[in-house]
Amino acid sequence: MRIGVLGTGNMADALATHWVRAGHEVIIGGRDAHKAERLATRLGGSAKPASLRAAAESGQVVLAALPFGAGVDVARDLHAALKGKVLLDCSNPVGPGFRLLTEGGLSAAQQLAVAAPGAHVVKAFNLCHEDVWRMRPPVFDGRPLAVPICGDDETALDRVRELVQDVGCEPVAGGGLERAGLLEATAALFIALWVGEGADAQAIAPPLAYAAGPSHQETGGDTAAQHGTHR
Repeated sequence: MRIGVLGTGNMADALATHWVRAGHEVIIGGRDAHKAERLATRLGGSAKPASLRAAAESGQVVLAALPFGAGVDVARDLHAALKGKVLLDCSNPVGPGFRLLTEGGLSAAQQLAVAAPGAHVVKAFNLCHEDVWRMRPPVFDGRPLAVPICGDDETALDRVRELVQDVGCEPVAGGGLERAGLLEATAALFIALWVGEGADAQAIAPPLAYAAGPSHQETGGDTAAQHGTHR
């Protein structure tokens, strides 16, 4: 697969490292040609430096590894080059005080879709620090990390599922792009818990078998049906 990367920061480095190892052709695009060249050299393999536009033009999948806000401007400028491409958004619109900057409006991923209307935007890789994505692979207590994916185009989702697996993770269907805001809000909450409170965010969710309650676990769908008839 040909992957264009917009950006030369930590997320670009962490994810592209896996994709180069998996044998994909990776084009690192940056405003600063020297930074793009340094990152491509560090990645080795098939990685090559380029301009932002050249990276967008070359990739079947284009990773927007850019800060929230900057991604919209770049996508708008490159919208013609991004037409028909998978545009992968990993940004988090989280501001001071762990505030969700998009609250009440379009999600960061939806804003990219507006800026590049011909692209197939997919949201993924936004719930973890870049050091987690550097792991080979991200496995905890013997279980691969699950990565929720939101998008509307099935072919685009298939490509991103492959890239998630190349990182050593398990793709999880997160719904259409309209649900990307839920992923971004989840990131804001998790960051507030992890960083702001020093709390274990993973501990807030029960095991899957108990997600609908112990009674549901014991009796299955009949209990849910009974609940629905006794209101």
